[in-house]
Amino acid sequence: MKTDSIFYRLFQDFPSIFFELIGNPPQTAEGYKFSSIEIKQTAFCIDGVFLPTQGEENAIYFVEVQFQTDREIYSRLISEICLYLRQNQPKNSWRAVVIYSNRNLDTADIKNYSEFFASQRISRIYLNELGEAASLPV
Repeated sequence: MKTDSIFYRLFQDFPSIFFELIGNPPQTAEGYKFSSIEIKQTAFCIDGVFLPTQGEENAIYFVEVQFQTDREIYSRLISEICLYLRQNQPKNSWRAVVIYSNRNLDTADIKNYSEFFASQRISRIYLNELGEAASLPV
C-alpha cells in the first residue's frame, strides 16, 4: 500500500518516467493525464491510469504496482480493466503494465490470460532488472 502512493506521486509529478520505463520517448507523457480511478463495483481500485488527452490512436495505460506476492493479481487486474471498459466505453485501445520490485513476486498463474501477455496487451517490468540505479531516470 505504501508503494502505491509513492508511485502515484512519482507518476503524477513526473509522468515521463512511466513512458521511459516502458521504452517510449519521455515526450509521450505530454499527451496524457494521470490519475487513480476507482471503479464502482466490488470496490475495485486501479492503481493508476494514463488517459490520453487527445486522439483515439493513443492507448489507455493501466498501471499496477506490486511489491508483494499476489496470486490473484492478473484475474483482478483484467476484471478491473474490463469493468472500466464496460462503464466508460472508451474508443481508445488499452495496455496494462504491472511493475514489480523483483521477479520473485510474480507468482500468479497466467495460463487463463496468456493471450494478454502474448499480444503484449499486458506487460511486466521488474525494477531490480533495469540496471544500475545511478544510470536510471529516477
